[in-house]
Amino acid sequence: MIRKEKLEELKTIIEELKVIDIKKREEASKFLSSEAYNIYLNNGIVLPREKLIKGGTDGSAAIIMPVTNDNEIITVIEPRVFTKNKVCVGFPAGYINLNEDIKLGALRELKEETGYVPETILKLDSFYQDEGCSAAYNHIFLALNCVQKYPQELDKDEVVRYMQFNYEELLELEQMGYICSSNNKLVLAKTKKYMEGR
Repeated sequence: MIRKEKLEELKTIIEELKVIDIKKREEASKFLSSEAYNIYLNNGIVLPREKLIKGGTDGSAAIIMPVTNDNEIITVIEPRVFTKNKVCVGFPAGYINLNEDIKLGALRELKEETGYVPETILKLDSFYQDEGCSAAYNHIFLALNCVQKYPQELDKDEVVRYMQFNYEELLELEQMGYICSSNNKLVLAKTKKYMEGR
């Protein structure tokens, strides 16, 4: 059962990040764009497709489950305005920079979003997020024995709060609908055998 004080803290953060209005802008974001292609198959079929471009790259990212020495897992709470609840619980994550080493990108994102640094980081898996319109290849990491050494260093348009939960509480948060993205659900599934053995 999730600790009552943790659930109350989470609800307070969600209330703070609650979306109160959404207004459509006239100008499109410079971060997100698309490229149009004709895809030629060996059997003569031509498929029209569009490829998403994020920040000038394919949008590949690292998703990190950070675990402290006492087996508390650091989660992030962020506005996700196009979801039903508008705020979601997940794990530190972010885009890998062009020509950046994947593991170094994961460590950078963890430090920027939480200030935590791990003793060990393990790459568990990689997957395409939406291969129908994106070349983004995402990477799942487990960061062990994390210690907070720095303050957050968020991007200008980034709003991130973080909390610690144990693994059983995360599974309960998933059942309650707080952890709702496919990326974060996959991280929970891929880390299960590691967390159950700790």
